Amino acid sequence: MSEAPIHYRGTARPSRRPAADIAPGDPPGVHGQPGAEVVIAALAARQYGVVGRQQLLGAGLPVHAIDHRVRKGGLRPLHRGVYKVGPLRGRYEREMAAVLACGPGAVLSHGSAAGLWKLLPRPAGPARPPVVDVTVSVRYRIPGRAVRVHRVTGLAPDETTSHKGIPITAPARTILDLSGSVRLRELERALARADRHALVERGEVEALLARYPRRPGTRTLRALLAGGAEPALTRSEAEARFLDLVRRAQLPAPEANVRVKGLEVDFLWRGPRLVVETDGFAYHGSATSFEGDRRRDAVLTAAGFRVVRITWRQLSREPEAALARLAQALVRV
Repeated sequence: MSEAPIHYRGTARPSRRPAADIAPGDPPGVHGQPGAEVVIAALAARQYGVVGRQQLLGAGLPVHAIDHRVRKGGLRPLHRGVYKVGPLRGRYEREMAAVLACGPGAVLSHGSAAGLWKLLPRPAGPARPPVVDVTVSVRYRIPGRAVRVHRVTGLAPDETTSHKGIPITAPARTILDLSGSVRLRELERALARADRHALVERGEVEALLARYPRRPGTRTLRALLAGGAEPALTRSEAEARFLDLVRRAQLPAPEANVRVKGLEVDFLWRGPRLVVETDGFAYHGSATSFEGDRRRDAVLTAAGFRVVRITWRQLSREPEAALARLAQALVRV
């Protein structure tokens, strides 16, 4: 679903602007041609409140009209040649601004692309915002420290696309880039989310691995694809730690975060009809959550499933005991 455009109330009425905001030689908006404010507002509405200097020049705004608005604060610099329009912050302002700052052909990539595709959590709001990753394959403008530029020799047409109006690496290319820049667990999580949401087909990733056989991380990505079982999608540190425990013990791999009888469970072994629920370290055992858990367990038990609950404390301090309990549950008929 595309992002709703940003509207800037009043900016489409150049005749109401204070005289101090009108630069000499502004496009006057006559003969059917839009005035400068209309051009700026329309462009900003499509780009999360962000416009590029080259875009404005290409739309017919003279240099002095742009510079006048920069001096008066109507266009606030975000990067060299990239400006913010209006007081509101667009949801993907940082991502769009970073791509515009690097010039034509630049695309959002790596962790930033993974956040936009929802393959990994999108970094949110610390005082110092995270760096935005952008990939370029031609000469580019140096954007500044808030943008991390990845230079490549080329990007094939099937490696880039547009998502939410932002030029971006395609999901398969995003996963390839992640393989050389994130931990194994994060890569597995991204691969699982891409599969779960039908963003990527296995053949697309394999084709890129064949195209770039020596890129950093390709060995790890090949191993994940060759592992046989589908990558497990984990949502919490408790789930991730539990999954590591299962793998180290070489127990049968469960399905992760699947629905059973209308309920989403953490782990499921279909053969033994066993469900394991993990309680993360941030979990608080309030009366409400306790009762909710018992209702869930009752529904699953009535459907013929056994439910085992393992806490963060057991995973972190008594992993051998938790593993023994799981092994017994798996062999019990």
